[in-house]
Amino acid sequence: MTSDLIKLLKEKTKLSNTSIENIITLLDEGCTIPFIARYRKEKTGNATDEDLRAFEEVFNYSKKLLKRKEDVLNLLDEKNFLNEKIKNSISEAKTIQVLEDIYAPFKDKKSSRTSDAIANGLEPLANIIQSLKYTNEEINQKAKQFTSKNIKSSDEAIQGAKDIIAQRYADDFKSKEIVRKLISSWGELQIKEGKEFDKNGVYTNFVNKAEKIKYIKSHRVLAILRAVNEKELSIKIEIDENYILENIKKYKIPQWASSSKDIVFESYKDGLKRLLLPSLKREAINTIKEKASAEAIELFGKNLKELLQTAPLINQVILGMDPGFVSGCKLAVIDENGIYLDSNVIYPTKPREDIKTSSKVILDLIKKYNITSIAIGNGTASRETAEFVSNLIKENNLDINFAIVSEIGASVYSASKIAQEEYPNLDVTIRGAISIAGRLRDPMATLVKIDPKSLGIGQYQHDVNQKELGLKLENTTVDLVNKVGVDLNSASYKLLSFISGISEKLAKNIIEHRDGIKKFNSKNELLKVKGLGAKAYEQAVGFRRIKDGKSILDNTAIHPEDYTVTKNLQKKYNIEDIRDNQIEQIANELNTTPLKLRDIIQELKKPGYDVRSEFNQVKFASDVTKLEDLKEGFILSGIVRNITDFGAFVDIGLKNDALLHISQISAKRISHPSEVLSINQDLEKIKVVSVDLEKQRVGLSLK
Repeated sequence: MTSDLIKLLKEKTKLSNTSIENIITLLDEGCTIPFIARYRKEKTGNATDEDLRAFEEVFNYSKKLLKRKEDVLNLLDEKNFLNEKIKNSISEAKTIQVLEDIYAPFKDKKSSRTSDAIANGLEPLANIIQSLKYTNEEINQKAKQFTSKNIKSSDEAIQGAKDIIAQRYADDFKSKEIVRKLISSWGELQIKEGKEFDKNGVYTNFVNKAEKIKYIKSHRVLAILRAVNEKELSIKIEIDENYILENIKKYKIPQWASSSKDIVFESYKDGLKRLLLPSLKREAINTIKEKASAEAIELFGKNLKELLQTAPLINQVILGMDPGFVSGCKLAVIDENGIYLDSNVIYPTKPREDIKTSSKVILDLIKKYNITSIAIGNGTASRETAEFVSNLIKENNLDINFAIVSEIGASVYSASKIAQEEYPNLDVTIRGAISIAGRLRDPMATLVKIDPKSLGIGQYQHDVNQKELGLKLENTTVDLVNKVGVDLNSASYKLLSFISGISEKLAKNIIEHRDGIKKFNSKNELLKVKGLGAKAYEQAVGFRRIKDGKSILDNTAIHPEDYTVTKNLQKKYNIEDIRDNQIEQIANELNTTPLKLRDIIQELKKPGYDVRSEFNQVKFASDVTKLEDLKEGFILSGIVRNITDFGAFVDIGLKNDALLHISQISAKRISHPSEVLSINQDLEKIKVVSVDLEKQRVGLSLK
C-alpha cells in the first residue's frame, strides 16, 4: 500500500486515512463489501455499502492511474526525456486522461507530415521560428541552410518546420485541456439526416437540430447514437474556432513579439484545425456517450434496487395466472414458502370463453389448497382474465384478493437453465405462471433468477457499456440481497449465490446438503457443506436466516462471532430497557463496540425483521380498465413500473403501461422523475391527458 494511493483515495473520498487503510486491508483479506459494511463498521467509520461501492470504484481507478504513471515514467526515462518539470506534471495528474495528454508529445506516433519533417532534420528550424527572435526575412535566410535532397527550397523547409510546430501545439497538454473545456462548455452537437434516414421514422424530431453538449440529456444522446449506428442520422461537434484562435493570439504568442509570430500563429492554427480539434471532437462524442451510458446505468441500478425491495406477501398461498387467448390461461399454485403445488390450464377468454369450466377449475384449486391471493400477469389477455377473476370473486363471495403483476422477463425465466433445473418436468408455460405467482409472494427471490436486463427497468439498455451495466446490476442485487437476508431453508441456489462469499457452485452444494438433511436447524451446520470453508462461512453466515432453528439468533443478522457478546448482554440486561446514553458503557463492559452493540440490540428487538416491509406494499386490484372506456380527464390509480430520464411508465390495468411525462409529474420543476417517483409506487388520482386508440397509448398527469 503506497502513500500515493492513500493520498489519492483521501482526495477522492470522504474517508479518513485510518478507514482507507482498514478497508484496503479487509479487501485484501478477501472480505466482501456487504460483510465489511455490516460487520466491520468500526473499521470503516460506519461507511454504508453505497459508500464502499464508491470507494471500490475510486480504489480500482486510482490503482490503474498509479500503475500508468509508473509505466510512463519508466518509458520517458528509457528515452531520456524525463526531467523534474515532467516528473512534477505526472505526479500532479489526477486522471488517466491528463496523464496521457502529458505523455502524448513523447510518443513515436506522429502525423506523416510531422514525421517527414523531423526525418528531414527540420526540428532546429522549428526551434528558431518558435523562439520569436528573428524576422521573417532572417528566417528565410536560415531556412536555406536546411535545404537537401528532399527539401528543395526554403519555403519547403519553413513549411516542414511549421508542421512540427503545429504538432507541438496539438500535443501540448495545457492547450489540449483548454480546448477540451471549451468544447465541453460551448460545443454543440449538430444532427443531420443520415444515408438511410426515414422521413416517417422515429428519428424525425432529431433532424436539423443543434444541441449544447453541456445540456443534452442522456436519453437523447443514446437515442441519437443509436440512430447514427443505424445510419439514419449523422452528427458532428461544432465550436466557435475564431474564439479559440483569438485566445491563442492573446495567451500563446507574446504581444511584444514582432518577428516570426505570424508564422507561429499560422502553425498553431493548422495544429488546431488539422490535428487537435478533430481528435478532441471525436473524444467529446465518446465522452458524452460515456456520460450518458453511466447515467443510464445508474438509473438501471436505482430502478432495480427499488424493484427488488418491494415488500413480500407473507404467509399466503398464491395462484399465479399467465393469461393467453388461443393457448389459454396457465395456472400454477405455490405455498407460503414458494413451493410449487399444482397447475392447470383454463380458457375463460376468446376464442373459447369457457367460463363454466374455468370457474370450476379455479374454485377447486382454491378449496383444495386454501388459496388466499391471485397474481395475474399483465401481458396478452390480462384485462380479460382480470375481469373474469373479478366477476368470479364477486359471484362466489370469495375472501380473496387479486393483483396485476408485471410479467416482463417471465418467459425469459421459464425457458432458462435455472427454470429447467428447478422444474425439469414442467412445461415452460407453467414455469411462467410460477414466476408470476412468485413475484407477488417474494419479488426479490423470484426476480434474481432473471437477467436484470430483461426486466424492463431502464432505458437504452443495449446501447450502454454492457460490462459496466452487468457489474452495476450485479452489485445492486448483491448489496440488497445481503441487506435483506436469505432464508436458508427455502431459498433457491440462485438467490443463495448472491450472498456474500458464496459462489454459484457453493450455492448448489448448499441446496444439495439441504436436500440431504431436509432442513438446517442452526447456522453452524453450514460448515458441513462440501467446499464451504472458514472464510466463506465468515463472510456468508450473518446474512442467512433460519426461521424455526435451535436459536432465535439464527433468525437475525447477528453474526455468530458475536453470539457470546449477545448472550452476555441478554443475561445482564433487559433489551427493551437499554437507553441510548448507556450504549457506550455497556459496550465497554462487554468488550465490543458501540456500533456493533446498537446493531445487536436492534436485531434482538425484531428477530426475522425484513427491511422490505418499510417499502412499497402489494397493491390489489379493485377494478379493471378498458382502453376504449378511457377519456381525457378521467381520474385513475396506477403503479409505477419503470422510470426513465423523460418520465415514468405507469400500470393502469392495460396491456401497455401509460406514460407519465416528466413535465406532467409535478407542478414544481424537477430535473429527474426519480426525485418524486419510485418503482412500484402506488399513484392515486392520476389524470388521463391523452388517449391514442390507434397506437394504444395513454398519457397521464399528476398535476
